[in-house]
Amino acid sequence: MSGMDNKNLIIAIAVSIVILLGFELFIQRPNAELKQAQIAAQQAEEAKKAESNPTPAAAPAGTVPGTAAATTTVMPRAQALTQAPRVRISTPSLHGSISLEGGRLDDLSLVKYRETVDPASPEIVLLSPNGAEHPYKAEFGWSLAQGATAKLPDGDTRWTTSADELTVGHPVDLSWDNGEGLKFVRTYAVDENFMFTVTQRVENKSSTPVSLLPYGLINRTGTPEVLGYYLLHEGLIGIFDGKEKDIKYADLKPADGKPNEVIETPTTGGWLGITDKYWLTALIPDQKEMVKTHFQKTEAGKIERYQADFLGPEHVADAGGSTESTIRFFAGAKEVKLLTGYMNDLGITNFDYAVDWGYFWFLTHPIFKVLDFFNHEIGNFGLSILLLTVLIKLAFFPLANKSYRAMGKMKLLQPEMVKLREKFGEDKARLNQEMMALYKRTGANPMAGCLPIFIQIPVFFSLYKVLFVTIEMRHAPFYGWVHDLSAQDPTSIFNLFGLIPFTPPHVLMIGAWPLIMGVTMFLQQKLNPQPADPVQAKMFMFLPIVFTYMLASFPAGLVIYWAWNNTLSILQQWVIMRRAAKT
Repeated sequence: MSGMDNKNLIIAIAVSIVILLGFELFIQRPNAELKQAQIAAQQAEEAKKAESNPTPAAAPAGTVPGTAAATTTVMPRAQALTQAPRVRISTPSLHGSISLEGGRLDDLSLVKYRETVDPASPEIVLLSPNGAEHPYKAEFGWSLAQGATAKLPDGDTRWTTSADELTVGHPVDLSWDNGEGLKFVRTYAVDENFMFTVTQRVENKSSTPVSLLPYGLINRTGTPEVLGYYLLHEGLIGIFDGKEKDIKYADLKPADGKPNEVIETPTTGGWLGITDKYWLTALIPDQKEMVKTHFQKTEAGKIERYQADFLGPEHVADAGGSTESTIRFFAGAKEVKLLTGYMNDLGITNFDYAVDWGYFWFLTHPIFKVLDFFNHEIGNFGLSILLLTVLIKLAFFPLANKSYRAMGKMKLLQPEMVKLREKFGEDKARLNQEMMALYKRTGANPMAGCLPIFIQIPVFFSLYKVLFVTIEMRHAPFYGWVHDLSAQDPTSIFNLFGLIPFTPPHVLMIGAWPLIMGVTMFLQQKLNPQPADPVQAKMFMFLPIVFTYMLASFPAGLVIYWAWNNTLSILQQWVIMRRAAKT
């Protein structure tokens, strides 16, 4: 490549960078802000229209009743919580309340999880009531069996409570009498984590039996912001007869022009609900009963509502007798040990599948277990990643050694390869023939340099998955400026790592750890045999720059792993090549 070609290449790269930055600063960012403002205004207007719709008529027998907002305006969440009397919820893990209007569970925040790394930031809000901007709630009740008649409690029913507060070990009874001989009692109990037990009992004081079907539902208004990554499922989720079913919000579409799509799946055992990246709401019916589950989406205007529900088998409350049904409801953080404990202790089928381990579960799950074990022993996930990297290097040590020896031979052959290129440069077929003969004679492998990278790819991806989906990594600190291993390095070289009071655009957020990784990649590359083709050699020189930019937005824990892995590889490669040079 001539000097003029090099100059043109540098100019092209510089112009490209200027174009990218200009597009980010002057077009993309203003357009995104304008679009967000327009969407917010549109959603507020549509929410007001949707909230003004009256509560739907009672559902037909043998179906799960729908749920609708009971207020006519959208108001601040704190104000919405004052629209009905409530029973407080106070546990080591949860704050919230139960609405006595409808007896619904619609107010929960997570005590141990905050919105940011600042311990004084607000608690994560999981459930919100009718009237708030995005209602998210769980409801329980009874549906009439076919042919049965009775007055049942609904979303407007005012329940009577036995206590003002629900705490661990102190359940709360909600009761309501229909005035026709049926008394409904709903008992809420909660453990020290995120599991509610809801026992529904019907006492029949009339002279005729009544047939009822228990139900539970989770209803979420508005499509939440999702990350949209292929490797993470966010939306409706369920385990039906031991098999997982994942449905993204966008995949629920009205069928045949109707405003409501319902996906029904019968199952014995399992669970269903709505999952976010770190949070889960899930209904767990009796694991021995066959139930009908439903995923559905309804639209009012352009406000979308998503519902996961189930309808249990028929229960008969004989005259003078009673019947009851027990449902469990999980609402909280997807902590791996906690989900596994519930799965084993309560017999909930595949409850740990709530964490999206992905297709490489045979790698992601063991990697998480090792990291979690190390963290328990040394108290830092960052150090655990470094220790895990050492174990991975030891596991691949024989294979890597073989590869690096072959690479050492290739580097020693560089002078011979240059001579062959000078001699047969015009005859490509002869040059390739002589090159292959040289490789065969010396036992060198031209593909040896690719092997260490190739064997790292599945491990790299699996570690990325673990850092990305497990809540244990969320807000996990390292040392220095890294306060969250699951987020990107917060520093940037373009403001001198915080010395200049300027927040660069996202495209310029290239932090210290990505730069360290780039340097280690460059040093490792210098130890590798250089391509004989000068154009290829120049392209390889750009790889550390490309990877530095690509990994700048990745979780800091992943970049730390890559930099540390490169450092260990450099040490191993240097030792092996020195030995090869002496032989």
